[in-house]
Amino acid sequence: MCWTLPKGRVHDALRLLRDELDFNFLTTLCGMHFPGTEKELGVVYHLHSMRNGHRIRLKSFTTLKDAEFDTATDLWPTANWMEREAWDFFGIKFKGHPNLIRILNMEDFPAFPMRKDYPMEDPTRRDKNDSMFGR
Repeated sequence: MCWTLPKGRVHDALRLLRDELDFNFLTTLCGMHFPGTEKELGVVYHLHSMRNGHRIRLKSFTTLKDAEFDTATDLWPTANWMEREAWDFFGIKFKGHPNLIRILNMEDFPAFPMRKDYPMEDPTRRDKNDSMFGR
């Protein structure tokens, strides 16, 4: 099952799924980017009810200018690194996150490399220069 909700309702829905419907495991949380659409950034949450054997996916979308969601770290501590990864690679902020810093890229990295508008080839890479190989 998959739900798509406005971002202002995501945290309440996650809490309800955890507390009332026993979706006790946050399998994954990740960012999404759909350039050229009205709401081009999104977050998808995959939840699992270990007791009932059910899974659910919750999605929410936002604009580039308003790329902030409420943190889920108060519901599942494991959301910590997943939200940091969504910040690091997509530029999605999580309000209330205890330590929202880059997790894999350098802290001063100037871009969000999983966005689809990020160039495939890094023009600053010196190892891609053919003159290094006598060509």
